[in-house]
Amino acid sequence: MLTSMVGKTGRRTLALLDYMTRIFALFWRLLHLSLFRQKEGRIMVRRGIVEQVYFTAVQALPIIIPIALIVGIPTILQLAVLSGQQEAGRIAVILVVRELGPILTALVVTLRSATAVTIELGYMSVLKEIEALEMAGIDPLRLICLPRLVGITVAIVCLFVVFNLVAIAGSYVLILTFTEANISQFLISFSQAITGIDIIASFIKAFSFGIIISLVCIYRGLSCHSNFTWIAINTSKASMESFFFCLVANIFITVVFYG
Repeated sequence: MLTSMVGKTGRRTLALLDYMTRIFALFWRLLHLSLFRQKEGRIMVRRGIVEQVYFTAVQALPIIIPIALIVGIPTILQLAVLSGQQEAGRIAVILVVRELGPILTALVVTLRSATAVTIELGYMSVLKEIEALEMAGIDPLRLICLPRLVGITVAIVCLFVVFNLVAIAGSYVLILTFTEANISQFLISFSQAITGIDIIASFIKAFSFGIIISLVCIYRGLSCHSNFTWIAINTSKASMESFFFCLVANIFITVVFYG
């Protein structure tokens, strides 16, 4: 019994190390392609980046804005009323800027766009389109995967900014409209509470989440076998793993900056 448990734990550990090594190798390859850009195919790569940013960021605005209003405004409003104006700004920074903004943005992108990337690459793998590109002398990582990595990462950073602006601005409106609190005092409290470290840490979180989500979904998409069933399996794995790794990265970055 004990031997079986130790063996099972060892196999899972080795599988996790192999998975992380493959993810890192994919990231290193894409980083090399982004730093040492070739002249051939630049237009197609740039067009792919723009299309990915449009799909992930612009088309997600009708989703991220209501979420920011629904989640951000009531949270900040209730805490501002219960805690008083002196603490409202600090609480707003901790909840919205530091935590809710990056995490909810990553969740929306994972559920909406990242799974679509996994499915797209999965179908291309199963239908041998990836192999066809390689046989034609075209690097699929540069033409297909690199634009998605850059596009999703840029989109998450932009959506994070939009989320914070909408949540904070909306909270100002509600506090001014439905409470007797002095809105100017709240603004002063918020401006005094937020620091450069908060802004830097939040942007690092958003940037890291974009890279994590992109790499996991690209890897799972390319890992689909010749069976269409693997597309659904890997898509489910990609969504769960992406958000889980984002939570782990969020804890790590928070400990580094605020621990």
